[in-house]
Amino acid sequence: MVADFVSADYGWLRSPDGSESAQVLFKAGKSRDGYFTNEDIIAQTQTAMDIVHKHYPHDEHLFILDNATTHSKRPATAPSATKMTKNLSTKFGAEVTATVNGKTQYASDGKPLKVVIQMGPGQLPDGQPQSFYDSNGVFIGMTRILEERGLVAESKLKASCKGFKCEKGATNCCQRRVLYNQPDFTEGESALEIACKARGFEAVFLPKFHCEMNFIEQCWGHSKRVYRQYPPSSKEADLEKNVLAALESVPLVTMRRCETLSMMLLISYSFMTTVMLGALGGSLMLMPMG
Repeated sequence: MVADFVSADYGWLRSPDGSESAQVLFKAGKSRDGYFTNEDIIAQTQTAMDIVHKHYPHDEHLFILDNATTHSKRPATAPSATKMTKNLSTKFGAEVTATVNGKTQYASDGKPLKVVIQMGPGQLPDGQPQSFYDSNGVFIGMTRILEERGLVAESKLKASCKGFKCEKGATNCCQRRVLYNQPDFTEGESALEIACKARGFEAVFLPKFHCEMNFIEQCWGHSKRVYRQYPPSSKEADLEKNVLAALESVPLVTMRRCETLSMMLLISYSFMTTVMLGALGGSLMLMPMG
């Protein structure tokens, strides 16, 4: 499998001499190279930022990605009420996949090994941070979290509706639902956005379910068509060589045509949305695109 970045100006993201690349080639599978996780995407994006910062410093760079959960995943420590306990707990925390030197660790049953770390902090109504743990590292519980936010009446509610299946439209039926709707629990940047912002770059996500707006998909399609023309082989060395050759076969002019098509689709979707909203009495401001 291959993961890469592409630009209509330069093509696949490389240094001018080709010695540095943002491309990641891996063999998927738990007994092989594992799977391409959010952590892998962030590491790859760090490499991409290294390349553009070093070799293309005079351009303004914006990373545009598909709105997939692997891309838009929030940090493991982001506030989540899903498994919070009502009162003190020495075991509650954010469950993350254990890694060693960037490699996922697996348990004896073949599943990724999980470890628990502290969650949060959250944010109080006055903007101050709220720690979910006391000085001894013990989780303080939903009751105290709500009390510290001034939600005294809500702190007296039951911990959760059965199976967290609250009545439709309910917002204060249980502690978990109240916290679930708190701004710091519902909002927040993805781990990838945070990583990019820390280095002065911006990452944006395309609308969900519209992968055709990302012209890299058409570049993949071109390379796949070329790949199918190579003689069949079961040797991994041949497969890898053919994959790389097929990717390099995509001309820059084709990438630019793909980018133009994606922009046309984006404009068309925006126009159709405007017409539909207009028919419903709504409005939508279209922003100019350069």
